[in-house]
Amino acid sequence: MNAKTLYALIAAAFVALLAAWWINSSHAPVSESAERSKVLLPGLRERLNDISAITLTGADNQVLATFKHGSDGWSIEQKAGYPADVPKLREFLLKLADATVLETKTSNPKLYADLGVEDVKGKDAKGMLVSLDGLKEPVKLIVGNYNGGGGGGTFVRREGEAQTLLVKGNLAVEKTVGGWERHELTDIAANRIKQVTITNPDGKTLKVYKEQPGDANFKVADVPKGREVSSEFVANAVAATLSALRSDDVFAAKEMTPPDKVYKANYAAFDGLNVGLVAWVKDGKDYAQLTASLDQVAAAVHVSADQTRAQAEYEAALQANKKAAEDKPAADKAAADATAKPAPDVPKPLAVSDAAKDRDERLKALNDEVMALNKTFEGWTFVLPSFKFTNIDKTVDDMLKPLEPKKPEGKDAAKPGAPKPAAPKPAAPASGQP
Repeated sequence: MNAKTLYALIAAAFVALLAAWWINSSHAPVSESAERSKVLLPGLRERLNDISAITLTGADNQVLATFKHGSDGWSIEQKAGYPADVPKLREFLLKLADATVLETKTSNPKLYADLGVEDVKGKDAKGMLVSLDGLKEPVKLIVGNYNGGGGGGTFVRREGEAQTLLVKGNLAVEKTVGGWERHELTDIAANRIKQVTITNPDGKTLKVYKEQPGDANFKVADVPKGREVSSEFVANAVAATLSALRSDDVFAAKEMTPPDKVYKANYAAFDGLNVGLVAWVKDGKDYAQLTASLDQVAAAVHVSADQTRAQAEYEAALQANKKAAEDKPAADKAAADATAKPAPDVPKPLAVSDAAKDRDERLKALNDEVMALNKTFEGWTFVLPSFKFTNIDKTVDDMLKPLEPKKPEGKDAAKPGAPKPAAPKPAAPASGQP
């Protein structure tokens, strides 16, 4: 074989390999050749603010939740317009927008159920249909099982398409309405609270209080004579009820009304804030309705005390600066005067420089807080966590040491029905005596 023939054979083989590669690529699924490592929903991240509604549909074509975007933010249609958990909702949308295709999977409908991407019309469908409205082209995506192994990914399928895709990350959809609700109610620290008064359904009342904001622990009022509190900090949890208070679920107040007998609690802060609470138990759940108000007199007294304290602290700082300057040695003073800039004056707080403006700003902040709380509370009945409700279901007896049992008078006195000891017999008379 000469060189010319050899080169011709090599060229022919190369052409054959190239042709085979082209044929194989052209017949490969579009999703495999074009979508691998590409963004699942191109352009979604740039258009997130255009989304006006999100619908989650589960098995048997049942709508789990519909989120609507309005002037007050995101709300849940199935919860009478209660606010949605916006950070959680946004996190989910960002996951969708950033999801990239890891690889293509089956397009055989018989295998969809194994991946959780079967049509949600089925009664046993495991996936969730996510619909995004408000975009130029609405998005409808069936989100299936999360595959934790092999790098981690979620099986998805665009509604109306046969091809299943494995996309990067965990896109699992929360399947309870309560999981999408805004849960934060209040975060009023216990050190703001001056007094808590709780009235039980049976009429028993518990009152715990502090005399000064700086007191370490709350005291229990009206401790019965001869009884003691179980510990010096036993009442602190009662006053911490409004700290980091979250709801487990929520209902429209008109749909979940309180019964005749309820727990009533009032949390009065040193700065005049008052939060009232009505609570009850039904079907094993702890329900509550809340209101907020401002005691204007208490608020004014608190602001005045704060301003007096600010004035005293300012004057003390001035005296400290003056004393430090007087105590500095003369040589140091001369050196400092020659090289350093003059020390700045002690900054004058607004409570000192403009007491009227300071008072107005403080009172406005309190009134704004009351308005914000009532915006959260008004029109709703909340399901409280059980560990918070235990701080409402309290009486004075729960704060006290248990009574010690009475000690028996004799060895067998404690035994029921024990016979009384017989009276001693008189001694026999001595011989010769009558």
